[in-house]
Amino acid sequence: MTVTATRFAYDDKRAAGRWSGLLTATAQECLAVLHERAGRDWTRPAHGLDWTCRQTLGHLALGLTGYAGLLIARPQDRYVALHASLDPEASVDVCLEGVGIAASLLARTVDSTPGDVRAWHPWGHSDSSGFAAMGAVELALHTYDITAALGTPHPPSDSLAEAVLGRLFPEAPPGHRPCDTLLWSTGRAALPGLGRRSAWQWDGTVR
Repeated sequence: MTVTATRFAYDDKRAAGRWSGLLTATAQECLAVLHERAGRDWTRPAHGLDWTCRQTLGHLALGLTGYAGLLIARPQDRYVALHASLDPEASVDVCLEGVGIAASLLARTVDSTPGDVRAWHPWGHSDSSGFAAMGAVELALHTYDITAALGTPHPPSDSLAEAVLGRLFPEAPPGHRPCDTLLWSTGRAALPGLGRRSAWQWDGTVR
């Protein structure tokens, strides 16, 4: 599956639907890729992370549900108290089902959130498009981290990378392949003339 993304206009009345569609397509692609590798050793560390591949799925479920919670509660200075988790005894396939549920919850929340809503995030108060982009980045990058650790890396598509770079990484350097730029922006790879970043964050503020 190829994630298709064009230019996303933040003030377009259809923007929420476009971003939720991008999130849903990203989740479908990433979960399909991970299901194909469910029989491998998920106890090994995910590439570049302190978590195992299996623990990284728990982080995804927590993050996606948390973003939905922030859009629903709309706090201005804190995280919400809701914390999602995966059954520690569940198989990888069942855990992937849980991640899919979390992604669906976020996509539906994005669809139903008015465009003028803002909610707190430590990396910038954001709107529904921002939280959809955050969810898509989490899915794509952690799929890359897991598949790289399992020996068959699956990088984000250029179309997805172009969309989320424009929304979350406005100062990303131009002139490079979007996928490579996203991996550089998130500390996962170097670019020509630019070493690998040791610290990074996105900017979810509305521009």
